[in-house]
Amino acid sequence: MRYQRDDRLTEKARNIARAVLPYIRPERVVCVRSYGSKARGVIARCHTLSKPLQLALGINGVYVIEVLSERFDKLSEEEQEKVLLHELMHIPRSMGGGFRHHNYVNRRNVEKFYRLYKEKQNSLQEQCWQKKVL
Repeated sequence: MRYQRDDRLTEKARNIARAVLPYIRPERVVCVRSYGSKARGVIARCHTLSKPLQLALGINGVYVIEVLSERFDKLSEEEQEKVLLHELMHIPRSMGGGFRHHNYVNRRNVEKFYRLYKEKQNSLQEQCWQKKVL
């Protein structure tokens, strides 16, 4: 397997987090692409350092969203955003190295937060448009 940091995807994930998950510290989220995974049915996954590793290294929780490029790249932009949102929703409020489970991170909640994200995105675009017209 090969991994590559993806700054464009990182910025996309951070923008989603800023819009609908304000407790996430964007600077502590990074996206990477993996190539050649044999995992079945996986499009993306979220990784973090355990609490003992954080303490040993003297750092706070950092979260890495890995997208399996062969599958992720085939999705529409909307589905890619939903996948990123799904992975971001696994990050708990404490950002301490744990994860939220699928009883919270489920299709219904992802759709709810995605609608909120699109509403905020549309509102910002409208504000920019109004400033240009005035």
